Amino acid sequence: MTEKKTLLAALILTLSLALASAPAVAAGEEPAHAEQQDWTFAGVFGTYDRNQLRRGFQIFQQSCSSCHGLEYIAFRNLSEPGGPQYSEEQVRALAEQYTIADPDAEGGEREGIPADRWPDPFPSDQIARDANGGALPPDLSLMAKARSIHLEFPWWIFTYFTAYQEGGADYIYNLLVNYHEAPEGVEMQPGQYYNSFFSGHSIAMPPPLADGMIDYEGEGTPETVEQYARDVAAFLQWTADPHMVHRKELGFRVILFLIGFAVLMYLVKRRIWRDAH
Repeated sequence: MTEKKTLLAALILTLSLALASAPAVAAGEEPAHAEQQDWTFAGVFGTYDRNQLRRGFQIFQQSCSSCHGLEYIAFRNLSEPGGPQYSEEQVRALAEQYTIADPDAEGGEREGIPADRWPDPFPSDQIARDANGGALPPDLSLMAKARSIHLEFPWWIFTYFTAYQEGGADYIYNLLVNYHEAPEGVEMQPGQYYNSFFSGHSIAMPPPLADGMIDYEGEGTPETVEQYARDVAAFLQWTADPHMVHRKELGFRVILFLIGFAVLMYLVKRRIWRDAH
């Protein structure tokens, strides 16, 4: 009877901790429905699609970088294994297109090099606010880690077993594809735009994507808002977790080692105690 009570208490404690860690929703606010995407990096064995990351970088560079920075990404990261994997020559040529503020350089500025971090589009936060109607565009390098989508009970429980880590990418995708005209009777303030996914539905960022706005240079990939959103969301997942592929490979090797070690210990135990009575 005592064992049953102990197991019941352990089960209650586990459920309590799980419920405590469930995604919170603001009181009185209906959580937005999110359309989950099929990502190549999903699951235990998922990996990034290099071509998709390159398309996503193209979207960021041509549409997002005029307002948003990538504080934790250096040009050279774009050539690392598991990412877009541009050649060193391509990265060097890309860095040289940008001017980097450097107080030690003549005139306080110099040409970019691969070791430089991605330059911020604005010299200061105040200038950024002045250029965006008072709103400060957030840095995007860790956005896919800072955001996630709301999953209804009990579906979020399964994320503990499926290694679900795509919440940030799903959030970014849903945010980008849900700009609409404000419903009848909903009045938007100047400089605000209606987004059916964003909390409160009023967002200061204008719609950054439009069908056909960026040329994928004959890849045959659809040039639609939905495709652009998927590609840039995948790229921002990589900026937030650039070593994901290596981490998964290492974890798989560790699991194999532990299984082999457990088998070896079992055989050793059998050999040592085989003559015991």
